[in-house]
Amino acid sequence: MIMQQSLLYHGGGETVIFPEIRKTKYTKDFSWGFYCTKSYEQAYRWAKRKYQEGIVNVYSYTEDNTLKILKFEKMTEEWLDFIGKCRGGYIHGYDIVEGPMADDTIWNFVTDFLEGNISRKVFWDYAEFKRPTHQISFHSMRALACLAYERSEQANG
Repeated sequence: MIMQQSLLYHGGGETVIFPEIRKTKYTKDFSWGFYCTKSYEQAYRWAKRKYQEGIVNVYSYTEDNTLKILKFEKMTEEWLDFIGKCRGGYIHGYDIVEGPMADDTIWNFVTDFLEGNISRKVFWDYAEFKRPTHQISFHSMRALACLAYERSEQANG
């Protein structure tokens, strides 16, 4: 069994050598977890937009096929239902979840759908021309063990 290794990025306001899963006031697309992306540009934009002293943390990621992993290759009905449940407080049993990120525009469409303001069909009509970004979230200690800290870079330099 060959373990695939890649780089992942976490944009934030501090250096994170030892990632943690933190329960916060609001749940995210895939529930509480430690979120990264395979897009350096996305992590850089997030760090710069959200923090005065933004930091991009870089990790090497080695996938562990013994973990319970859910992957969404693109926005699908299953993806929409899953993030709707997670944003509503649903706690799933996955170690790692990977897939498209509902950015602010797409999330507004998701909210409208969940509140019954638009139909599922209208959601997909609106979302069709939006380019989702990537996220991978880690939800267990075993999942976090797949990450190895490499370095941190200033995003507002």
